[in-house]
Amino acid sequence: MPLSITFHGAAGMVTGSKHLLEFPGRDGKTVRLLLDCGLFQGEGPKSDEKNRRFGFDPASIDVLVLSHAHIDHSGLIPRLVREGFKGPIWATPATRDLCAIMLEDSARIQESDFEQDQKRARRHGRVPQEKEPLYTVDDVPPAMALFQGVDLNEPFAILPEVKLLFTDAGHILGSACVHLDIDTGEGVRRISFSGDVGRYVDRLLPDPVRFRQAGIIICESTYGDRDHPPANESRDQLLAHILRVCVERRGKLIIPAFSIGRTQEILHTLNGLHNEGRLPRIPVFVDSPLSINATAIYRRYAHLLQEDVRAELAADPDLFGFRGVEFVREAARSKQLNDRQEPCIVIAASGMMEAGRVRHHLLHGLPNERNAVLVVGFCAPGSLGAEILERPDHVHIFGERVPVRAEVLRMEGYSAHADRNELMRWISCQNAALVERVFLVHGVPASASGLRERLTAQGYQRIDIPGQGQRFEV
Repeated sequence: MPLSITFHGAAGMVTGSKHLLEFPGRDGKTVRLLLDCGLFQGEGPKSDEKNRRFGFDPASIDVLVLSHAHIDHSGLIPRLVREGFKGPIWATPATRDLCAIMLEDSARIQESDFEQDQKRARRHGRVPQEKEPLYTVDDVPPAMALFQGVDLNEPFAILPEVKLLFTDAGHILGSACVHLDIDTGEGVRRISFSGDVGRYVDRLLPDPVRFRQAGIIICESTYGDRDHPPANESRDQLLAHILRVCVERRGKLIIPAFSIGRTQEILHTLNGLHNEGRLPRIPVFVDSPLSINATAIYRRYAHLLQEDVRAELAADPDLFGFRGVEFVREAARSKQLNDRQEPCIVIAASGMMEAGRVRHHLLHGLPNERNAVLVVGFCAPGSLGAEILERPDHVHIFGERVPVRAEVLRMEGYSAHADRNELMRWISCQNAALVERVFLVHGVPASASGLRERLTAQGYQRIDIPGQGQRFEV
């Protein structure tokens, strides 16, 4: 039996990362290793249907290797375990700790959404849906019990046939590129999986690092057809938006941001502006319990941050808090912000605006032309965030028709994903002549095709853009 890879997610799209490797074990049985187990997002009922069918038997998987904690890479782990997976889950310690809060938050959102859907259906005289949440809060502890932590840059045998090495991906705290040495009995095959590659910019996290020569590379392609604006412009650009919206117009600046990564980047920027005396005296609300918990984990793992950021800690022990920022946990306090008419900045999850408290802020804030929505990250096609970026005259939130009169702004400088030049920089440590296959995942077709053109020009020969469920013998 040859080594095979089947792409069960993030194939022709940017969510649902899930790649199954199958190869012969030393005992003659087939070994099944799963890379990531992410949630599909942004397609409404289509995403729900995809999330309910893995495309394989969870009980047949021997081991799961997780690149990082973002929900589109980790969000189906509790369901995988509930349906029979019993093997170890290998991740960095920071990823493990972030998953503990993220998966519980995901379960609570699903339970809440299910209850709200039931109430809404009864209120409108419809038959409530029979589909239950993908998993519940009670499903999270059994999943977390399977996590095994392994540090960056420490080779480790996770199976008799497989050695694992994590290298820093620079994407979010604890994120890793995955490198596997698989002994198939006919020689060792070297596979590298990018996970999500971070930025080569002077921010919180170190740059992605070089990695050993691989024969097979599975590479993300989120921004494979475009470049980000210079990162050094982000601080001044953010300040300009604050001054125009909150000071000149006396409005509310709503920033939908992923709880892990983006929120901490923005808080770090605002903290720097505050320390420099440039940030106007405008209240800043971080309205996300998950963001608050994640920020505490960032503090706990400060040794993983950039060297210059660690040096900052000597002068400023709290890089994410400053006078004027309030971290909102209670739902009652969050609701008060919706009625607030005074200028302020509200940072709330989720970044794609698919769930979480940000939807309530949009419901109340979009109709006011003094306000603005500042999008600072990628929004998958079909998500509410992608819809709002089209600047329609209205959107639907919680079943209500909401006029879009607020200004819609976008900043890609805060993206945690590498652009096409940075992806090429990440892979530049490889000798293209020694790479047998490249698979481009985690990107829409245009992005993946754009990156394939760049890789072809650099001498890579066999570059595939897999479809959902497509299997390759390698």
